[in-house]
Amino acid sequence: MASSVNNFCTICHDDGLSNRAVTWCTECEVLFCEDCAKPHSKSRLSKNHKTLSSEDYHKLPAFIQEISSQCKDHKKKFELYCSFHACPCCVQCVSDKHQKCQDLKALSDVLKQVKSSASVQIFEKDLKDLKENLDTTIKYMKTRINAINTKKTKAVDEIKYMRKSINDYLDKLEQDILIDLESKHSKLTLNMATLVQEMEQRTIQINQMQSQFTKMTQYATELQIYIGLREIEKTTSQTAKYIDDLQSGDNFIEKNLEVIISSGLQSLLFDIKSFGEIAINTTSSTLQIKAGRKDQAQHLISKVPGFEEIKPSLLTRLTIPKDMRTLSIYACCILSDGKCIILDSNKGQLLLFSSGGIFIRIVVTFKQVPFDACFVRNNTVAVTLGTAHQIKLVDIEKNKIIQTFKISHVCNGVASIGETLFISDCNQITRVNLNDGSHTSFYVKENVGNISLFQGNIYGSNFSKNKVCCYNSRETLWIYQHQDIDNPVGITLDKKGFVYIASSKKNSVVVVSPHGKICKTILSEDDGIKHPYGIDINKETGMMIVSTKISEDRNTDYETAFVYKI
Repeated sequence: MASSVNNFCTICHDDGLSNRAVTWCTECEVLFCEDCAKPHSKSRLSKNHKTLSSEDYHKLPAFIQEISSQCKDHKKKFELYCSFHACPCCVQCVSDKHQKCQDLKALSDVLKQVKSSASVQIFEKDLKDLKENLDTTIKYMKTRINAINTKKTKAVDEIKYMRKSINDYLDKLEQDILIDLESKHSKLTLNMATLVQEMEQRTIQINQMQSQFTKMTQYATELQIYIGLREIEKTTSQTAKYIDDLQSGDNFIEKNLEVIISSGLQSLLFDIKSFGEIAINTTSSTLQIKAGRKDQAQHLISKVPGFEEIKPSLLTRLTIPKDMRTLSIYACCILSDGKCIILDSNKGQLLLFSSGGIFIRIVVTFKQVPFDACFVRNNTVAVTLGTAHQIKLVDIEKNKIIQTFKISHVCNGVASIGETLFISDCNQITRVNLNDGSHTSFYVKENVGNISLFQGNIYGSNFSKNKVCCYNSRETLWIYQHQDIDNPVGITLDKKGFVYIASSKKNSVVVVSPHGKICKTILSEDDGIKHPYGIDINKETGMMIVSTKISEDRNTDYETAFVYKI
């Protein structure tokens, strides 16, 4: 690369002269003045080298200018690309560091048409989306600050109004509640203002990179773009993760100030000990940002999400009324609005709970024993009635069964996609068309109980043989066993294709990789999981529900469910 004296001819500068550079050779990586450029352009070795003006060269971002076509360790030109280490290498690098690497390619082949590759467009869109997301979140947070300030003003007005109607006995109590109000308001606004400041700093970084992007694609070499994209990918990935982390935490949850005036003010001279209290109400965030890119179109920047990203965060526990603590939960579902459905096999009931875990009502009661349930569409849930060979469609809003399907075999597990239900019975799976009731069956290699669907494949759990299986309608794709999977029952998948298993005998929830190669326990007895059976994930909201037993005391166990954010 050129020296830090980037305005002068490299050749002349080495000779102690300071002649102004006019040309940059992309292959020699040298700045030339007019005099030095002439022999360079006429030499048989260099006359076909690509050049650009010194002015255009200086338009390149600094980190792009630092990218060289020569190996820093061996001072030789890069000729190969190692896909395993994702880096260019010279012939000496191959001997020193890449002898065992199998996937070495000619660098010229990798760099073909890099400027017109999908990655350029992808990262240009990434930068644009990240900039828009940052602008959106900043605007959102500032709006929330204004709303909280308005709430604070309203709270102060209420306090002052009440204060006027009582005597000096309330002076101290009024001061106490105003201090409490100020403290909580300061805490809320300070946290959000700090977060806004952090996001504005990141916006500056994205703005700078976005402004440099076009210049990079216009004037940089293919190698510079290729490696430069990796640098941009690091920044965009970090910023995207930063936004995702903010959204997955409680940073965007709406926290409002609200004053609650004591109802006993009429008897304040006798038994009132406080003016009231300042409460911070929490509701779901209304912020909507663009979803990050899930898949990369080119292998050079490929990154598959790993198990380290799967960290369930407990949100709530379903509150089971005391007179209903004989539940035997066979299935549980998370609806799109956050409400939860529980299938109680003991009394054959379908129960509805609020997003906060509070029992709402019994939706329907079945005459036969229900085995499994899944969400279908809108307000509809499908329930299998085992040995009755039936599937019932239930309208949750209307609290009634709206349709019944009957097939020739036992109805165990059920899963839904579009207008089709899949019903399992050992090694037989039946497809039911919800529009006309027609159904067809096919057989699979392993017996499965509960099932789930993802991208056209069927996933099932084999309770007796401790297996997790993946099929399509024609063949077995994979079968997986592991010591951590013991008596697997409920099965579900997240939006990335990871398979979640309720491992009932291990008192745990285990995640299996999308291709059935490895697994990891993400919830255990230490997290309060005991004999889990039902499990479900809402792929849109990232909410997961798991049934479990809990102990009210040493002698009393009953079933409930925990709700997590994943």
